Amino acid sequence: MNEGTASTAPRSSRSLHGLRRVAGAALTALVTLWLLLTLCFALLHSAPGGPFDSEKAAPPAVQAQLAQRYRLDRSLPQQYLAYLYDVARGDLGPSFQYPDFSVNELIAQGLPVSAGLGGLALLLALMLGVPMGVLAAAREDSPLDRALMLLGAAAQALPKFVIAPLLILLFAVELRWLPAGGWVADDWRYRVLPVLALMLPNLAWCARLTRSSMSEALASDWLRAARARGYSQTRLLLVHALPAAALPLAAWLSPALIAVITGSAVIEQIFGIPGMGRYFVQGALNRDYTLVLGVVLVAGTLVILVNTLVDMLRTWLDPRLRNTTI
Repeated sequence: MNEGTASTAPRSSRSLHGLRRVAGAALTALVTLWLLLTLCFALLHSAPGGPFDSEKAAPPAVQAQLAQRYRLDRSLPQQYLAYLYDVARGDLGPSFQYPDFSVNELIAQGLPVSAGLGGLALLLALMLGVPMGVLAAAREDSPLDRALMLLGAAAQALPKFVIAPLLILLFAVELRWLPAGGWVADDWRYRVLPVLALMLPNLAWCARLTRSSMSEALASDWLRAARARGYSQTRLLLVHALPAAALPLAAWLSPALIAVITGSAVIEQIFGIPGMGRYFVQGALNRDYTLVLGVVLVAGTLVILVNTLVDMLRTWLDPRLRNTTI
């Protein structure tokens, strides 16, 4: 009886600890989103100009009707509390710039486009960057290693708003292989250049990080012992060194995914893609308060989810992290 009680006590303690971790993470996420939303609301309303400046020539009755429809006739605290109430109900409000659509509808249209481009770009970066890093580490200080790392440094140094026009000049203007911009959902050619522009910086980071982690693993004592046992170079690289390099790669995934989410705004604006990033830019330029706040809220939620998933992946890869607290 005492043994059974002793064995169940640690289990219940671990369960309670797990529930506290989940509750703490959820509370932290909610507070973070609230602070983000509040700060964005204050910044938007403190900026000069308004969403209906072009309507100032309209009759006063029309202006008053617009202000009433979008709650602009209320004080800022009243607007803020009303918006928080709508968000709590899952309603992101009407769009000022696109009166025929709600913000929920615009995000539902743009999020799959942005997620598809960003997810494909990051997947390709991993599929190409990891083999490049492994190959460079296996032939450290060789001409191939130097060439791969030089290309990676060049891709890291160029920002996305420089890479995208260069790709357009080469593949659309000079070679005329691909369209320079626009969007046709069923035509894969419109995805190639945006995905390349999002992928190249992440490819460089992935390759250089893999090469560094693999080189460190190959120089370790335990891998020298494995080499002394007569294991092949392929087994040493893929079975022994690569799993050790996976933890730094997992840690890199979080900023990489966040960079894809935030960087899509520039790429979508350059290529004219109807994604969340372009809606954010257009909303900011036209003082579309609800659209900007809605995109910020969704992007913030995605960032929190990404960080949580990456932390779970790192915990699974490294058991030493399982006893840490949030």
